[in-house]
Amino acid sequence: MSAGSILVWPDPRLSHACAPVGPVTDEVRALAQQMLKVMYAAKGRGLAAPQIGVMSRLFVMDAGWKDGHAEPRVFVDPVIEAASDATDTGLEGCLSIPGISAEVTRPAEITLRWTDLDGAARRERLTGFHARCAQHEIDHLDGIVTFDRVSAIQRAALLSTYLP
Repeated sequence: MSAGSILVWPDPRLSHACAPVGPVTDEVRALAQQMLKVMYAAKGRGLAAPQIGVMSRLFVMDAGWKDGHAEPRVFVDPVIEAASDATDTGLEGCLSIPGISAEVTRPAEITLRWTDLDGAARRERLTGFHARCAQHEIDHLDGIVTFDRVSAIQRAALLSTYLP
């Protein structure tokens, strides 16, 4: 698996919701490690399993590695339990939509529940870019891409410059 194996929109798999992973196995751990390698090779900060054609609710993220604060994380079967009423609008790019960035408005804070690679249940409040990145990756698990998060006018403008 290489950075070139990242699916590019409009691949139909990017528009389908994923199935739960269930118990964490050695296969799941190996997949997560491969996904981290692909994410770093592609110079991304997050990568969801469907972006490499695996239709499972799993994503990896390292929101700070480009700033010198590497913290690779793996989220199995993540669920947003709560989201703040306060929102934040920021520029988002996507490894599956190369060359496109769009202003997306999202909750500024979320409470996320997931299973880690040891099979332990985890829960954490995420803010700032960590919250934005996690929400972007969970969108992928739900079959939602950046084009689905912008107005029709913005989508048309972005699509007019998109060269997959």
